[in-house]
Amino acid sequence: MTQSLHVVCPHCDTVNRVPKAKLGAGGRCGVCHQPLFNGQPLPLDGARFVRHLEQSDIPLLIDFWAPWCGPCRAMAPAFEHAARPLEPGTRLVKVNVDEEPALAARFDVRSVPTIVLALRGRELNRFAGALSEVDLVKWVLRQPAVGASD
Repeated sequence: MTQSLHVVCPHCDTVNRVPKAKLGAGGRCGVCHQPLFNGQPLPLDGARFVRHLEQSDIPLLIDFWAPWCGPCRAMAPAFEHAARPLEPGTRLVKVNVDEEPALAARFDVRSVPTIVLALRGRELNRFAGALSEVDLVKWVLRQPAVGASD
């Protein structure tokens, strides 16, 4: 029996079952037929965020940021470039704390940028401050939940 993972589509938010052995191939959504991974961070609002956080078997790397934050703007390209080497084992998402204060409060975000690694509704680890692409990728790959999803 092939083990499957639940992967939430970044386009229509449908939960798809993907055989674990075929996760590296990416795949397409069974409903909207768009790619399940596109190598870019996914901006999420409250309702979409909850679906991705609670329904996906893929860890989320969440960038809590604000448009007025200089370090957030400086780190944005590094976060965007980190999506390619980290997908499909990790989904990168962005949450604007000014537009989603309830999500920032839920994760007790006290400064931006704050990077949170979460899986199935539970925070696994966090880092406050800006990171380079290389340091961000290294930090994620050192996390046990990411290694366990291989």
